[in-house]
Amino acid sequence: MDKKVTVVGAGNVGATAAQRLAEKELCDVVLVDIVEGVPQGKSLDLMEAAPIEKHDAKLTGSNSYEATANSDIVIITAGIPRKPGMSGMI
Repeated sequence: MDKKVTVVGAGNVGATAAQRLAEKELCDVVLVDIVEGVPQGKSLDLMEAAPIEKHDAKLTGSNSYEATANSDIVIITAGIPRKPGMSGMI
């Protein structure tokens, strides 16, 4: 692929974004998350589905930003659910 996109946050939104980008063969994708093993596992799951979904996008999972070098686009989906008493305002 010509393009490389980084998705920061490998939760439901980040993993779904990575899946759609790969399935449409828009780019190679790097999933980054602070939770050890999560981005690696999700990217492996998506890569193993590639033959069924008929795409050849490369998906990589990492807990470090080094893998994101030379990304063309960065999508940030990271966050934590609000806890009782928290507002949506920063």
